[in-house]
Amino acid sequence: MNKAFTRERDGEDEDDDIALPPLPPGGKNYITPQGYARLRAELLTLIDEERPKVVEAVHWAAKNGDRSENGDYLYGKKRLREIDRRIRFLTKRLEIAEVTDPSAHHGGEQVFFGATVTYADEEGEERTVTIKGIDEAESAQAEVSWISPIARTLLRARVGDVLQLPTPAGTHEIEVVAVDYPAPPVSD
Repeated sequence: MNKAFTRERDGEDEDDDIALPPLPPGGKNYITPQGYARLRAELLTLIDEERPKVVEAVHWAAKNGDRSENGDYLYGKKRLREIDRRIRFLTKRLEIAEVTDPSAHHGGEQVFFGATVTYADEEGEERTVTIKGIDEAESAQAEVSWISPIARTLLRARVGDVLQLPTPAGTHEIEVVAVDYPAPPVSD
């Protein structure tokens, strides 16, 4: 059969059921306004800029003859599947996002979503983490997802509270030292 009449598939690339990071049952996908804006900007860039460029490259490569040996065509098709998969993922995540502005708690001493919390462990070593959404938390920036064990332990605590943090090595005591929230945006 002529290859022009067959559907090209790479078994590993066909992933219609996107594995989303788990949410607690009945939980919401909390995200900060900045995180939502960043994901939305990525989605729009993929749709408006990157995907059209790749489609154009695939169209050009398809005109160059035998597609089975055309690296530009094969790479372009694979890249197009990756872009489409990311677009589906971002679309689903943005649809279920619950935008929560942490600046609403500015000046408060209780830990809620979006708080930057400093806590001390049993040895007195202090660590600071910011509680963010699943899709925006970056551990390299000392940001943790609100469903992480440390965030779940800290949520609703107040400055001075001593908490029990469950870890694989056993339970550790931590004390909340400081809670900070971003300042509300200044309106003109």
